[in-house]
Parts: sequence; C-alpha cells; structure tokens
Amino acid sequence: MNLASSTRRVALAALVGASALLAGCGNDAAPLSTFVLLDGSSQTTQDLKGKVTLVNFWATSCTTCVGEMPQVIDTYDKYKDQGFDTIAVAMSYDPPAYVVNFAQTRKLPFKVAIDNTGAVAKAWGEVQLTPTTYIVDKQGQIVKKYVGAPNFDELHRLIEKLLAA
Repeated sequence: MNLASSTRRVALAALVGASALLAGCGNDAAPLSTFVLLDGSSQTTQDLKGKVTLVNFWATSCTTCVGEMPQVIDTYDKYKDQGFDTIAVAMSYDPPAYVVNFAQTRKLPFKVAIDNTGAVAKAWGEVQLTPTTYIVDKQGQIVKKYVGAPNFDELHRLIEKLLAA
C-alpha cells in the first residue's frame, strides 16, 4: 500500500469511526474512547483493561513530542512483554500524511491513532498541549498525567509498580 492510499484510508477511517465519550465511572476512570489506528482498525479504552497503558497525545509539529519519541519507544520495548501497551494519539490538527510518514520512517512499534475530529483529546480532559501523557492501570483508572515530557526514570518506576500490582 502506498503512502497516498494509506493516508486516504486513515482519513476515511478516522472520519467514519472516530468517537469518544466520557465514561460515567468516576473522576479517575479513563474515558471511554475509540482510537482509530493507522491501519484503519479501532481500539477502545475497554480493550486496554488488563494492561498498563501509556496514552500519549502528540503532534509531528511538536519538537518536544518528536524529541521524546525515542524514549517512548524504549519504554514500550522494555515493558511490552510484561503486560504494557502504548497508544500514540496524533492531534486533530496533524495532517494524516505527516503522521503516517512519521510512524513509518521512525518505525513506531506501538499503536498510533489519528484523532481527526478532536473527540478523543476532548474526552481526555480537553487536551491541547502536547505532549500530554496518561498512565492507565490494569483496571482502566488514570494513575498519572504528564504535561510535557515525563521524567522517564520516574515513569519507569511507576510502570513497574503498576505491572507488579
């Protein structure tokens, strides 16, 4: 599949399938969201239960986001076999072609979603600043929110604690 058809598929899938609703489960529950992935498939926050998940809102135009991405990759690689997952959510203003190109050229090993409508960012607390990263525990509760690049040593300690729980 070439880049143009990939981009069209992603844009169409995002327009057709993007949705996010706030879950009525309490203040700390991750909002019920549907992430439209680059391959056109979708995943919901319900699908994440049972895993510790890093949800990273980012943009290709964000220098801090681009700068932290190697550490996000390393974090995913370090913990993926222990019940850890990552979803990188590209902001609505990020052109889908840029996101696809970034994911392909950087060989991002985790799920990448495009939030074409902005509904996912809205559901997760009106996310506007990037990067904004959430750590969600196995029960689907938001444990930590980072605005800006996280301290990755602290992040790793938190992930290890949550994986052990």
